[in-house]
Amino acid sequence: MKNILLGVMLIAGSNLAAQDSAKTAAPAPNPFSFSGYVEAYYQYDFNKPADNNRPGFIYSHNRHNEFNLNLGFLKGSYSAERVRANLAIAAGTYMNSNYAAETGVLKNIFEANAGLKVSKKKNLWVDAGIFSSHIGFESAISKDCWTLTRSMLADNSPYFESGAKLTYTSDNNKWIVSGLVLNGWQRIKRVDANSLMSYGTQVQFKPNSNVTVNYSTFIGTDKPDSARLWRYFHNVYGIFNVTPKFGITAGFDIGSEQKIKGGNDFNTWYSPVLILKYVIDSKWAIAARGEYYDDKYGVIIASGTPNGFKTTGFSVNVDYAPIPNALIRLELRSLNSRDDVFIKGNGSVTNNNTFITSSIAVSF
Repeated sequence: MKNILLGVMLIAGSNLAAQDSAKTAAPAPNPFSFSGYVEAYYQYDFNKPADNNRPGFIYSHNRHNEFNLNLGFLKGSYSAERVRANLAIAAGTYMNSNYAAETGVLKNIFEANAGLKVSKKKNLWVDAGIFSSHIGFESAISKDCWTLTRSMLADNSPYFESGAKLTYTSDNNKWIVSGLVLNGWQRIKRVDANSLMSYGTQVQFKPNSNVTVNYSTFIGTDKPDSARLWRYFHNVYGIFNVTPKFGITAGFDIGSEQKIKGGNDFNTWYSPVLILKYVIDSKWAIAARGEYYDDKYGVIIASGTPNGFKTTGFSVNVDYAPIPNALIRLELRSLNSRDDVFIKGNGSVTNNNTFITSSIAVSF
């Protein structure tokens, strides 16, 4: 009888343990996810442009005195142990400006890429398609940036790119190293009659959660073979969260392009930027930015003036986040150029452009 009772107790205990295990076992993660983003804005330019378009070198938040959509997208993602993919369809004035050179449905593809992990032991991935640029610390998604509008540095370097990249992340997640083969300088469709690919590299170091240091490059041409000019571009930045409330971002871009096909002389442009951010509390934050852009020879921004495009900018913005996935922002920004490069609504020209921008961004 004692043995029978012992056997019954063991079976019952085994069944209870199995039930508890079944109750506590975590469900398998869903590899599919869906997200979206909408940013509406209103901007007032004190130069009052007659056509309501901001200066041509501004590609984000670029309409005057109207309520508009800067960027809105719907995104689907798939992420498994060895495979990943993303597809995002978008609209807005950002898309109209930055995708103007693309054709057909390509004008509305914010992101479309697929990746395969090529090593079982190391975090080594190959991705191909259309993805965010490996250059710069400012993205098209304003809520992820410290300032409402983009720096001149960001607006005049690639926001997106298409091609293939090989990315290695170290086991301790402190190093990210990428090599890229690209269709061009912010291109989905390669320039007609251009037979060459472009190339890029990225090295990023995160010694801890408060510091990010990045160095990215681009080598290539964005012109047909008959007028080929090689372009070399370097992007360096650091993000430093000095305290939980105070952060500093410093960036510097410098590029050079051949003056003539096959020549040894180059036109150079450069741009430094410094942004300071202070978090007041969980809902309020402020940021200030100082920047300069020097493109004497008009490689990227052609002003047609004696000194070229040499412009200093300052801005200050206030952010309010009433709930975690919504952000209300207000920014005052002023640009001052050495030459008269800004056109006023009455047709006259001036060396100053001051404007106020407000936005509401919601992510889901």
